[in-house]
Amino acid sequence: MQQLNRLQTAIFAIGALLMVAGAVAALFWPQGAPYLFAVGAMGYTSMQMLQRYDGNNFIIRRLRRIMLISDVLLLLTAVLMIAGSGNPLGMGWISYLSLVRNNWVVVLLIAAVLQLYTTLRISSELEKEAKKC
Repeated sequence: MQQLNRLQTAIFAIGALLMVAGAVAALFWPQGAPYLFAVGAMGYTSMQMLQRYDGNNFIIRRLRRIMLISDVLLLLTAVLMIAGSGNPLGMGWISYLSLVRNNWVVVLLIAAVLQLYTTLRISSELEKEAKKC
């Protein structure tokens, strides 16, 4: 895996912290929390997309694709949080409450589980690959 430089690592870490802060702040500050989460998600996912794997290991390539799907889900979470903070879609209130309101939590949970799984599996596969060489 391609390593990030110091600035990219800082953006990656700050993005992760902003995502956590935005998700927690949704309980206390529902107007601003989606934007906090969105900025964090953009920083986190963009830096994670910069990490490339140029090897031939099929398992790591597959795990990277799953990780990129979870990155898209994190960005979708930010969109759903922003859509859930009001009714910008112009829907009727009953449709809005049943389709959009707080569904970002489910998408965030799926993205977090995928991130955790792929991170652990990629690190173990990289260790196996290093032992072979």
